[in-house]
Amino acid sequence: MIKSQENAGRLGAADRLLVPVEDAANLLAACAIFLLMVLGVAQIVSRTVFNAPIEGYIDLVELSMAGMAFLGAAYCQRIGAHIRMELLVGRLHGRALWAAEIFGTVVGLMIIGVLVWYGGEHFWRSYTLGDSTIDAELPVWPSKLLVPVAFSIWFLRLSVQLWGSMRMFVDPQRDPVGVIFVKGAAEQAEDEMHDAMGGDIDEGEASQSGDGK
Repeated sequence: MIKSQENAGRLGAADRLLVPVEDAANLLAACAIFLLMVLGVAQIVSRTVFNAPIEGYIDLVELSMAGMAFLGAAYCQRIGAHIRMELLVGRLHGRALWAAEIFGTVVGLMIIGVLVWYGGEHFWRSYTLGDSTIDAELPVWPSKLLVPVAFSIWFLRLSVQLWGSMRMFVDPQRDPVGVIFVKGAAEQAEDEMHDAMGGDIDEGEASQSGDGK
């Protein structure tokens, strides 16, 4: 029992340690999207009004794609926002469910591990060769560096989830730590309603319960 609590404590510590890293990476991805929107508006205004397009605009858009696409991947993994095929898994319970989660996580770890390795090689080759964009000749390696960095954070998140799934497979009655529970369509719709109208819904429910009294 004590050993199980120690394992849960270490798993929870690893989970909490990753959270701010994932949040920061996701925030950077959101900032990249916002800045790209601002840059797009500036490009339209500059080109239409002043007939002076921003130099290297296309290059900047291309370089920003890696950050927007990959920096939020680990965060999405943590909250279960990635697309999942749940036709079969959604019907499983207990050890069968956690066995399926373990299998899927192991496959994900293998794929992401390969991408981290080759992404790192691709970055190093670009850095050593001094690779740059065609138009504005901006260095490409910072953008390529984001790929192995983002995938490394994702790999760590998958490792935590694998640890948590193996722990739940041993004893499904334990309190879940470091794993995600994918909600059904009705639960997701209810959560979205609470997120969008949280205060109003709570007040409405409170008033209805008060009328019932």
